[in-house]
Amino acid sequence: MTRKLFTSILSAFFALSLLASLQAADASGTWTWSTPGRDGGEARKSTMKLKVEGEKVTGSIATPGREGAAREAEITNGKIKGDQISFDVTREIQGNKMTAKYSGKIAGDTITGKIETARDGNTRSRDWEAKREAKK
Repeated sequence: MTRKLFTSILSAFFALSLLASLQAADASGTWTWSTPGRDGGEARKSTMKLKVEGEKVTGSIATPGREGAAREAEITNGKIKGDQISFDVTREIQGNKMTAKYSGKIAGDTITGKIETARDGNTRSRDWEAKREAKK
């Protein structure tokens, strides 16, 4: 009897752990990160606003443009599964479209991952870490 009870409790624990790991992390909100400026210049702050509905992620990213004017781009192909998030951002730069593919892992109020871009037939990858802004 004790063995059956122990097995049942252990099975329930593993089932609840599996269910918790399959649920999407909370990615909704405003996130920010900084990118080093060119030639050691001042860092550039990017702001991302995310909205999650089920496994679908939508939102936008605003980055500093020329003369301080923010450039905003919509997020496409956004997905979240468990603590993994991915989405694309396409921008037009000097008449050329460039898509950045973001992927990352959410842990509390931090997303860490990679950004991949293709330029002149070469794929570049860089690390990315965003912090969630506190709700006001």
